[in-house]
Amino acid sequence: MIEYLPADSLAHIGAGPFAAEGRTLRVEYFTGLDVGQARDPSALAIVEWAEQTAEWDPAQYAYQKTTSLRLRYLQRVELGTPYPELVERAGRVACSRAMEGPRHLVVDATGVGRPIVDLLRMQRLECQLWPVIITSAHTVGWSSGCYTVPKRDLIVGLQVLVQRGRLEAAKGMREWPVLVKEMGEMRVETPSGARERFGAREGAHDDLVLAVALACWAAERVHPERGGTCGFVQRPLLSF
Repeated sequence: MIEYLPADSLAHIGAGPFAAEGRTLRVEYFTGLDVGQARDPSALAIVEWAEQTAEWDPAQYAYQKTTSLRLRYLQRVELGTPYPELVERAGRVACSRAMEGPRHLVVDATGVGRPIVDLLRMQRLECQLWPVIITSAHTVGWSSGCYTVPKRDLIVGLQVLVQRGRLEAAKGMREWPVLVKEMGEMRVETPSGARERFGAREGAHDDLVLAVALACWAAERVHPERGGTCGFVQRPLLSF
């Protein structure tokens, strides 16, 4: 049995008590794909949103419901992987039969990501495709068939989920320490008279951060948190 733990800070992973295990009512999967370039690797992440029953509420004469976000899969794709191979792998991961529930594929459509989105559309995948252009703007929008999402929303949104213990990760996930390191290396710059710019420090990568952030952004958009925190059911890691 895989042991899960709350990812409660950027620098430390500490075991903590979990809510009582309950019956899973609904599960939905969000795969994030950050598309790399010549010097930047691509990354894939799967976040599972789940709703479970928890304690019996005699006042409401019903079981309380809790929701959770779980990082179930995280992989940095080898640098230099041809884009057709990346497209094939992303489709296979996002539509895996290992995930029984509605499935979403959230793709970074910025720059070289746009033709990746076109190739994924041609595959007619059995999942909802979310093309996302990452911007330096302040609000989410829609343009030319793509969501436009501020990078600040993605990065800060993920940091908040981690710091609040809202996002769970599997103990022993190989790339988790790398993700934590990437998050700690994120920087914000505000050039004179310009907008804030978020990104990794020079020479560092942010592909894992963006892959997870894209998946979490879509999950939170479909299922806004309503005050409930992590109910919990132990599940194995996904593998492909």
